[in-house]
Amino acid sequence: MDNFRRRNRDDHRRALDGVLNSSAHPPGMPAPRGGWRRTVRFEGLRSTNSKLDDFKRPEGFHSSQAVLNGPLRAAHPLADSSSPAPKADTKTSLLHMTLPSGGTLAEPGKKNKSKSKKSGPHSRWRIVRKWSLRSALALTVLALVTSGFLLFKGILKINKVFKGGGAAAALEGSDVKPELLKGEGDGRVNIVLFGKGGLGHDGADLTDTIIVASIDPLNKTTTLVSIPRDLWVTVPGYGSMKINAVYANAKNHALSRESKDKEAAEEAGVATEQQVISQVLGIPIHYYGMVDFAGFKQAVDVVGGVDIVVPPELAVKETLWDEASGRSYHLDVPAGPQHFDSMRALYFTRSRHTSPRGDFDRAERQRLFIQALSQKVLSAGTYTNPVKISQLMSAFGDHMSTDLSTKNALRLVEIGKGMDLSKLASIGLADPPNNYVRTDNVNGQSVVRPTAGFGDYSEIQNYIRNTLKDPYLAKEDAKLIVLNGTSVAGLATKKSDELKSYGYNITGVGDAPTQTYTQTILVDLTGGKKPYTRNYLEKRLELKTTTQLPDQTIQAQGADFVIILGQNE
Repeated sequence: MDNFRRRNRDDHRRALDGVLNSSAHPPGMPAPRGGWRRTVRFEGLRSTNSKLDDFKRPEGFHSSQAVLNGPLRAAHPLADSSSPAPKADTKTSLLHMTLPSGGTLAEPGKKNKSKSKKSGPHSRWRIVRKWSLRSALALTVLALVTSGFLLFKGILKINKVFKGGGAAAALEGSDVKPELLKGEGDGRVNIVLFGKGGLGHDGADLTDTIIVASIDPLNKTTTLVSIPRDLWVTVPGYGSMKINAVYANAKNHALSRESKDKEAAEEAGVATEQQVISQVLGIPIHYYGMVDFAGFKQAVDVVGGVDIVVPPELAVKETLWDEASGRSYHLDVPAGPQHFDSMRALYFTRSRHTSPRGDFDRAERQRLFIQALSQKVLSAGTYTNPVKISQLMSAFGDHMSTDLSTKNALRLVEIGKGMDLSKLASIGLADPPNNYVRTDNVNGQSVVRPTAGFGDYSEIQNYIRNTLKDPYLAKEDAKLIVLNGTSVAGLATKKSDELKSYGYNITGVGDAPTQTYTQTILVDLTGGKKPYTRNYLEKRLELKTTTQLPDQTIQAQGADFVIILGQNE
């Protein structure tokens, strides 16, 4: 149709306005009233992009000098097949129209669709490419939708599991400022893990599994500490009970008040039991994790089971009753390499009646299994697999809660990647030669109490603090001298024993030259080179450090810090 834009060079004077009027009419056609007026309008003739597409008369297209031969003549509505075609005048023709062979003139207002369809290899390749692109686009959209669904689902589950609320300065990074650490032990990350039966089990809220995972982020080590579920404790405001009942009693007490907020009641139960555990072990508890039997089983299924080399002393054979299914389960775990599916794992960690040490053996099995499960979860095939992570979150979503935030959890995963979990330490309070608890009887029920006596946790605390030394305190390993500046006999020895229990390196104990000190003095002789030790001592002694000895006759004997006890002690 580009020929419509051309005009005869000889007709340049007549084509300026693009309009031709004539009184002539085609032969054999009656003239309408007023005569024939043939008009051709060329809109935007001067533009290179213009097209002939604006026919405003209802009669259609009328050309005064178009050649009406062949297909063009047949297509023209005013053409008369019996009349000879008019001759074309090349000098005066405004328009010479040439159409492709077999072409037709498009109707007014419609595009010409007379282009021939191409066929052959190129055409087939275009079709294949077109459908390939469409398929790729469809797959991309499907992947995005699926990923979006998994992400949305994961976010919902993660937010349900990782509620946040706990705090450990040691998770903020590898170089934590000393002033952010509240006291000795705060350089570690201590997480208490609770295991309860959950719905469908007797004593659904009894925390029969209590294990503290203490993580050293500097040296990238972890130690698991089991607390006997039958440990007899006294809880202010609640009385005396087994430690596994603390959470349930505090939670039910909160629910019995005017507020029926279940989440708030759960937090009250957890907080109460955390405080008791901190009192027993003598270390801060920064976070908790609570999981029931269903969540435990699902987690084991997600990772495809767990393989453990069972030592002879932890081999077990016992028939246990499954409250959820109402059936008996026959457990038989001999010594040696064993594979545990979810059901076998649950009963292996619950068995105790046929074990020589009862609950103490069960606690050791639980620590052994958690170590193996941790290795499986933190393996490259699990925590880097989005599907596995999504499945774990789904498993835990309705059966686990923790006051770790997602940021805390990611930091722990980062720390865990640098750990050798095969060397994970595992200790109990009744594991020889460290026998700090024993069984006893209270009002006809079997309980566990400290060897030192009911409510006396001093030996337990000394053992745990020295085993779980604050990494910053251990790294600086400052030397301390403790002097008695009062007339109270044995004061320096008592204070040094207390400091030793936190992991301080006491190199000397004695009396100060005079016993007239009213206030305790802490002298830093390092020139500020051991800021973590100074920070901990200032907070424990509730004072500020000085850099000069008050009495020049005092022999520091190479100590980094000198403590002179006053009457305020």
